[in-house]
Amino acid sequence: MEARKKIDFDEVVRLVQGARSILLDEALLADVTVKGRANFATRCDTAVQEMLCRELSRRWPQVQFLGEEKSAQVDFSGQVWILDPVDGTANLMHHLHCSAVSLALTEGGKPVFAIVYDPFADETFTAVRGGGAFLNGRPMRVIDSDNPGEAIIAVGTSPYERELADANFALFRRVFDNCGDIRRAGTASLDLANVAAGRLEGYLERNLKQWDFAAGILLVTEAGGSVTDFAGAGIDCTRSRDVIACCAAVRPMLEAAARG
Repeated sequence: MEARKKIDFDEVVRLVQGARSILLDEALLADVTVKGRANFATRCDTAVQEMLCRELSRRWPQVQFLGEEKSAQVDFSGQVWILDPVDGTANLMHHLHCSAVSLALTEGGKPVFAIVYDPFADETFTAVRGGGAFLNGRPMRVIDSDNPGEAIIAVGTSPYERELADANFALFRRVFDNCGDIRRAGTASLDLANVAAGRLEGYLERNLKQWDFAAGILLVTEAGGSVTDFAGAGIDCTRSRDVIACCAAVRPMLEAAARG
């Protein structure tokens, strides 16, 4: 049997960065499929997924692939690539320049490698389990804050699940009453990356899909932060999750807000 080719993470980073030309292609962006209320896919989404699925599978055929567009059944006990080809599709369609490619490699449902690539800011966030987190090759750390009352917290509104709106906005009010301010960017992977980079003290959102958080949670933990569900339990990447990612100082406040 042919030996399995070892995964070269530097090569994976180059492949993901190669999606930039697709994300900037206005013709692909104009080809839109409506998947549901506030839920869209463009040819940018599908073209990025097709390219990365093809290139990753050609190099490392032993690794399974799970992507947002046309996802397949996988065995999480093995190695799995988890991809969001365009996180922040609505932002991309509106030319807000707040979108990213998010890719994680998981083993046993846990991320072991992560990349979140922002082609507009030319920022590449990476992490390897046990090896730290980096922004454009430089180490990054979560904020060492001791004042939750001045913290900036990112939130997600679960726009595909409007039935959660009352609970969500009550949650946001509880957070807002106990922090400096809140932010809503619409790109979960970049919110998580910005927590890891020390730009935000925390982020929380209900019912995120695996491709939304798989890469970002490794960035946060490798940068010294913590990631749990709303009950304070650890999470893996085998299914959708409620997510709190933050530095240590704001965790009690966010957990209290999540409990209501």
